[in-house]
Amino acid sequence: MKNILSAVAVFAMGMSSAGYGQSPAQPSGPAAEALAAYNRVKPNILKAADKMPADGYSFKPTPDIRTFARVVNHVTEAQEHTCSALNGTAWDPKTLPAETAGKAAIVAALKASFDECDKAYAALADGQLLEVLTLGPVKRSRIGLAWGNVSHDNEQYATLALYLRLKGLVPPSSEK
Repeated sequence: MKNILSAVAVFAMGMSSAGYGQSPAQPSGPAAEALAAYNRVKPNILKAADKMPADGYSFKPTPDIRTFARVVNHVTEAQEHTCSALNGTAWDPKTLPAETAGKAAIVAALKASFDECDKAYAALADGQLLEVLTLGPVKRSRIGLAWGNVSHDNEQYATLALYLRLKGLVPPSSEK
């Protein structure tokens, strides 16, 4: 019995040192962490925007709260501001559809904002994260802008998820 246990132990050590049963190494470092966080929230927002029926875009939980469309547009606008700054480009606010526009136009603008952010997050490099950029009257580091965007996206997704639940729909992050 002792020989069998010894053989199993030696086999297990060999397997672990060979990398068997381990997940592949993930990119690491602050830029990779920001990218990973961005990539986790992005599909939830896109699926939430897609999941809400077109007639639900005008939904407001109460008269003094934003419509679902306005929340989606807010994500679009914030991402365009932030990711354009990260990319060193200018965003034209005239491209933001009105909150009364149809679902297709609002979702198209949202996807365009994610395209801008995809470029920004893909270009993040650990060596330039402390570079200070100007966004309107504010000066922030690249990493501050990137994490600020991720944080804001998560906050706004929570609002979108609540609107979906109030309409009897299961939010993307809760689907099984």
